[in-house]
Amino acid sequence: MIRHPAVFLDRDGTLIEEVGYLDRVERVRLFPWSVAAIRALNEAGIPIVLITNQSGVARGFFTEAVVDEVHRHIGELLGAGGAHLDAYYYCPHHRDGKIARYAIACDCRKPGRGLVDRAIRELGVDGPASFTVGDRWLDIALARNIGGRGILVRTGYGAEEIKHRYDRIPILQKPIETDALKLIFRIQPAAAQAPDAEVERRAAVG
Repeated sequence: MIRHPAVFLDRDGTLIEEVGYLDRVERVRLFPWSVAAIRALNEAGIPIVLITNQSGVARGFFTEAVVDEVHRHIGELLGAGGAHLDAYYYCPHHRDGKIARYAIACDCRKPGRGLVDRAIRELGVDGPASFTVGDRWLDIALARNIGGRGILVRTGYGAEEIKHRYDRIPILQKPIETDALKLIFRIQPAAAQAPDAEVERRAAVG
């Protein structure tokens, strides 16, 4: 099987606005640039896999059905702009949770690599050749755990995260904005070496 590089994308604070524990679809807000950026990656043939910790399930704040509903809604919002994610994976666990079946130590909670391993099995992606994009250092730790590349964004918790630590990694103002797309397109074989002007067009058309 030929494995393809992917973008493992965080949800809250990266694809959508950070609102705390997201317990209903009415609180979902895509960033203004999200649809165009996702569409550009779609057009380049790069799989995009949502990877998100949702400990609110374990804490009893909402159910897995709510998480699924939120993800369906995100898919509808992206689809209206001609964009899509290839898969939605989430971890509902937390060892300090109040719901017994979710109150466990697991390997799928970021920075654990369980969800990425699932994508490798189910989607045939190449973990070490992939990018992880998120607003927390744990997203960067996940990238390192799979041998891939991490991009930290300043949206969500990102602006606070970078105050406490600095690593030699890309740090961007916005998630998967034009600069990130350029970086990904230059490194990913699937992007067919898209020239800068074409990357700008893909990111800007909306």
